[in-house]
Amino acid sequence: QAQLVESGGGLVQPGGSLRLSCAASGFTLNYYDIAWFRQAPGKEREEVACHAYSNESTTYADSVKDRFTISRDAARNTVFLQMNSLRPEDTGLYYCQQGDFWGQGTQVTVSS
Repeated sequence: QAQLVESGGGLVQPGGSLRLSCAASGFTLNYYDIAWFRQAPGKEREEVACHAYSNESTTYADSVKDRFTISRDAARNTVFLQMNSLRPEDTGLYYCQQGDFWGQGTQVTVSS
């Protein structure tokens, strides 16, 4: 069964860091673009980062640029989102997405 499973979320103080993981099973991520999205309570889901397979380019939402880094590990069939200098407004449920596949999400809460 093809699925994406996120992990690595948690509670962190402002200014802290977290590293999210998205592991694929049942299919390979290695030939597709993959993205991270987040959704805060009462807000629409937004794309925060994307990694393109074809040229390995990355794009980021303005709100996370220079703080978040998306990367992939082909051998582990996993995509990561390194999040630094976290802010309360980064709080939300974070999902990885590839084509029609979505994970279940991992909760990130930034609070003192």
